[in-house]
Amino acid sequence: MSEYLRVGVISTTHGIRGEVKVFPTTDDINRFKYLKQIILDTGKEYIELEVEGVKFFKRLAILKFKGIDNINDIEKYKGKDLLVTRENAVGLEKDEYFISDIIGSKVITDEGAELGELKEVMATGANDVYIVTAQDGKEILLPSIKECILDVDAVNKIIKVHVLPGLI
Repeated sequence: MSEYLRVGVISTTHGIRGEVKVFPTTDDINRFKYLKQIILDTGKEYIELEVEGVKFFKRLAILKFKGIDNINDIEKYKGKDLLVTRENAVGLEKDEYFISDIIGSKVITDEGAELGELKEVMATGANDVYIVTAQDGKEILLPSIKECILDVDAVNKIIKVHVLPGLI
């Protein structure tokens, strides 16, 4: 499991005073209201930044960082990830986990057959969909519903599923 979790990606600058528009990669955009510290992944190093202000525009968060007061100081970080440490991550309820912790998990059926590897989790309006790459390279789409996803072991990276008729 990674020490850091991605909460957003800097999409572009906002105005000339160093603010940035952030595309959230978290389920709850309002979590930005409570962030005090955030880590900028430049690709070469991690830079810890203090969040000075938060606004929202459509589906984006607009962040202002302390000490960055000019568009030229932040413009070079377009497309870069914003991370939080696990300690600053949102608390999880029972049977909840971070998607990044289950990507790469081995997916097995309730009959013991290995189905493939979890490559991605796609958010849809009704429920998430697990995208599994089978051993033959084909993709299998599994709805994240209790009838299909039976058990998720994020620590050992094993997901037990029941393949509903018509999914394969």
